[in-house]
Amino acid sequence: MTRVTSTLPAGTRAIEVRDLHKYFGDNEVLKGIDFHVDQGQVVCVIGPSGSGKSTLLRCVNRLEEPTSGTILVEGVDICDPEVDLDEIRSRIGMVFQSFNLFPHLSVMRNLTIAQQRVRRRSKDEAVEIARNNLAKVGLAGKEDAYPAHLSGGQQQRVAIARALSMDPDMMLFDEPTSALDPELVGDVLGVMRDLAADGMTMMVVTHEMGFAREVGDKLVFMDGGVIVEEGDPREVLANPQHSRTQGFLSKVL
Repeated sequence: MTRVTSTLPAGTRAIEVRDLHKYFGDNEVLKGIDFHVDQGQVVCVIGPSGSGKSTLLRCVNRLEEPTSGTILVEGVDICDPEVDLDEIRSRIGMVFQSFNLFPHLSVMRNLTIAQQRVRRRSKDEAVEIARNNLAKVGLAGKEDAYPAHLSGGQQQRVAIARALSMDPDMMLFDEPTSALDPELVGDVLGVMRDLAADGMTMMVVTHEMGFAREVGDKLVFMDGGVIVEEGDPREVLANPQHSRTQGFLSKVL
């Protein structure tokens, strides 16, 4: 893989969240989150179901609308009503729990349709980029397959290749292995490890503690809509300081 390089001014954070609140009706899901991801950093977010992890991730590219607070992506306030949200989203690759591939389109067409319509690339250029990214995720030769003919792990790797084909500055992963059979998880995590090694900025909501320990630069533990503890993944996992973190990790490690 080609190592990711940034053209941003030195010191510009990839993602910065300030006093973020999110309500669904009367239910406050995020309760004043302060959080950042530096360029080239891999930040893993863990916590029990309902803690607000996925909502935080989805707020970062405004798939969920924040109730209040500030979210800066590469220095741009994405909550500003005047912001070009499509342009900001073009910098952010997103991989979901479900693969969200178009079932009626081939793998190649899944990877080229947004390139042609959003990036305005020619068909030949889009196909070349798609082939390169399929090779990166170990799926060269699967261009003509349809999603239904692929395993879950292969579909998720196609989803990663599709996101990479848009040349994002950063990648957001929302529990990308949670829908996979255990024996398929390793292939997807391997692709993510390669991305991290090549300098891709990543925010990963995950239950894969081994991945967080091995690859993460920072670990964030959320519970009840707040960040309870954060720090070096190896230190937090080996010696959590907060009783809520201790209780959670005692059940998952």
